[in-house]
Amino acid sequence: MRKPLLRKKYKDLRKALSKTQVEDNSLAIANKLLSLDIWNNTFYHIFLTIEEQKEINTDYILNILSGKDKNIVISKSNFEDYSMTHYLLTDNTKIIKNNYNIPEPIDGIEIPSSQLEVVFIPLLAFDNTGHRIGYGKGFYDRFLAQCKPETIKIGLSFFEAEAETIEASEDDIKLDYCVTPNRVFQF
Repeated sequence: MRKPLLRKKYKDLRKALSKTQVEDNSLAIANKLLSLDIWNNTFYHIFLTIEEQKEINTDYILNILSGKDKNIVISKSNFEDYSMTHYLLTDNTKIIKNNYNIPEPIDGIEIPSSQLEVVFIPLLAFDNTGHRIGYGKGFYDRFLAQCKPETIKIGLSFFEAEAETIEASEDDIKLDYCVTPNRVFQF
C-alpha cells in the first residue's frame, strides 16, 4: 500500500481511539519494553507526546527511564531544514509546544546523535520487515542516519504490523524493534 494511503488509514484509526484506550495501550507498550535487553545503556532518546495526534503517551517510558537513572534525551525540531537538535532532559528543562503542538525543550545541554544508544521512534504504521511510516517530513530518517550503526531503534505503535510491505526509499532507516500493546516485533 502506498504511504499516503497508509498515513490516512492510521491517522483515522488513531482518531477513533478513546482517551482510555490511548492510556491503557501506552501503559501496555511501556510494560512490554521492560522485556527487551536494552536497559544496560546510558543515553536514551525519546519523543514527547503530541496529544492532539493521539500519540503514545511516553510519560510511562519516561518514568521507567527515570527510575533506572538513565540519561534521557529529547529533541527540538527545525522545520526549515527538517533537522533535530537533541538536549538532555533535566529538572531544569523548560518545555513548550511549538506551532505543530510538539512539546520541545527551549534549550539545554546539547547531546550529539552519535552519543545516543537507544532511540524510541514515533510512527503511524510499520511492516513485518521493520520499515515504518511517520508523518512524512523525514525528521527521524535524517536523525537516525546521524546515529551510530549499533544504536537500537525501537518503534512504538498502537497497532500491529501492516500485512503488506511498506514501500521504502534508500533514505528510510529500518527499525530494530517495534513494540505494540500485544507484542514485540524484532527485525
